[in-house]
Amino acid sequence: MRDEIKKLVAMGPLPSEDDTRSIELFEEALHSIKSPVTDEEAEALLPVFGPDDCFGLSWTLLHLVETSPTPFPQEQPGPEANPWLQLLYARAH
Repeated sequence: MRDEIKKLVAMGPLPSEDDTRSIELFEEALHSIKSPVTDEEAEALLPVFGPDDCFGLSWTLLHLVETSPTPFPQEQPGPEANPWLQLLYARAH
């Protein structure tokens, strides 16, 4: 797994749009990742989705995960799952 992905994953979920303190750090980390990603990297990125759009960063992350050879998540997320994971699954299936 590339260091850029490890760094973003280690930062945790994207912050909400109400918490603008660290948006720039997430933006920088996310934009440092070049596509495509491997299956391992895509799966590692799934917990990075936050509660909302995060000023468009969630869409950037979604499109990055979609560059993996395998669609993720592989199993349908439950109704309580993060809406971004539900959207990824719906777009792939």
